[in-house]
Amino acid sequence: MVFLDHSKLAANEEGDSQPNNNAPKSAMGKVHGSLARAGKVRGQTPKVAKQDKKKKPRGRAHKRMQYNRRFVTAVVGFGKKRGPNSSEK
Repeated sequence: MVFLDHSKLAANEEGDSQPNNNAPKSAMGKVHGSLARAGKVRGQTPKVAKQDKKKKPRGRAHKRMQYNRRFVTAVVGFGKKRGPNSSEK
């Protein structure tokens, strides 16, 4: 059950135009840190040259590779099915 303070309601109706700011100060404001540290980790990591990769198959060959990966060589084990991006063994 909600109890209202009618004296405050009456004061607001009479022209008291001050906003009711009862929100705590700690709930609003800085959340993710300052922008002075933006890009810190990327700037610290050493530059590594890209390696040459084997070209991916296209068209029919790519569809064949997908089919083999998903259905032919898929290991059926117990438990939940792993996704295609899972790195667990």
